[in-house]
Amino acid sequence: MSELIPGGADAGPGYTGIHGDIVVLLEAARHAAARSVNALMTASYWEIGRRIVEFEQGGRGRATYGEDLIKRLGADLTRQFGRGFGWRNLAQMRSFYLAWPADQILQTVSAKSSGRQILQTMSGESPDLPALSQAFPLPWSAYVRLLSVKSDAALAFYETEALRCGWSVRQLDRQVSSQFYERLALSRNKAAMLQKAEAAEISDAVTPEQALKDPFVLEFLNLKDEYSESDLEAALIQHLADFLLELGDDFAYVGRQRRLRIDDNWFRVDLLFFHRRLKCLVVIDLKVGRFSYADAGQMHLYLNYAREHWMKPGENPPVGLILCAEKGAAEARYALEGLPNTVLAAEYQTVLPDEKLLADELDRTRRELDARRVGGGDVEAGQ
Repeated sequence: MSELIPGGADAGPGYTGIHGDIVVLLEAARHAAARSVNALMTASYWEIGRRIVEFEQGGRGRATYGEDLIKRLGADLTRQFGRGFGWRNLAQMRSFYLAWPADQILQTVSAKSSGRQILQTMSGESPDLPALSQAFPLPWSAYVRLLSVKSDAALAFYETEALRCGWSVRQLDRQVSSQFYERLALSRNKAAMLQKAEAAEISDAVTPEQALKDPFVLEFLNLKDEYSESDLEAALIQHLADFLLELGDDFAYVGRQRRLRIDDNWFRVDLLFFHRRLKCLVVIDLKVGRFSYADAGQMHLYLNYAREHWMKPGENPPVGLILCAEKGAAEARYALEGLPNTVLAAEYQTVLPDEKLLADELDRTRRELDARRVGGGDVEAGQ
């Protein structure tokens, strides 16, 4: 029996076999769990959209009635279930039902016994979501991307090809953005184009962990998504937060990896502080690499969003801080161009920490963390 002992001198094919079987089992279970969550979420959102549409149709005839209903529902549901059910999301669910109406969904599952269950779902108070979920083989984020396709024919094409080729949401987005449907219609060799579209890139494959960290899934499950893409980045962000708080009582911590949604795209702000003396938010973005003009453009996107959605009455406009942690080239830059006047910009520059101080601290911390990694120590800052 020694061959079954992990790491034992006689560990042989017996242990290798059971280890391999368990790995396959767990990977299959994780994939199934991710698919199940996405399918149930999509079915729930379709059902919410259906109920909103039917309530509107049975309500008053005023055009503003539907908008008022969605905004009221959004406020009430957000208080009860979180930000994933705001009025914009509810409007999207309503659009989802209108794009995939009940008769189409029934046709999709007409060959299955669950078709009758779905019909009963639509007339009952307690929907059979597992049965309804069979009508939605794509993840919710894919349907969100498809909602932007205006042509019914193009939408049906992309949905069919996404299923046939097993496209990830990223691949689907790439095909829609590059107008694959329109280019195919003009092509003389349609078969070759379709065959090329079947070749999925390995880098686009979605793991179960990535699927469950999808912002839509996290909202649906009411889970936090404060995570970073690497241990080094997470340690740098944590140290930066501690360092700013140690500079004095001006900086008040608001959040880390703060998520924001613009249209159908998701972004994350690494750190968000409030500066008490300046009475403004400080949006901080960390780049483990060289600074580029694209980083500045993205920061201004964040600042515009923060000004519209996060700024409170009486506060000054937010300021951005971009930190680049490339080896030997650490730098820090404040984004002040969006401020309404030069006097305010000058005041910000006087009160905010010196950019060189921040860059030096970032470079020192980066070198210290790299040394710990090489030496096998804990990468977490401050340990």
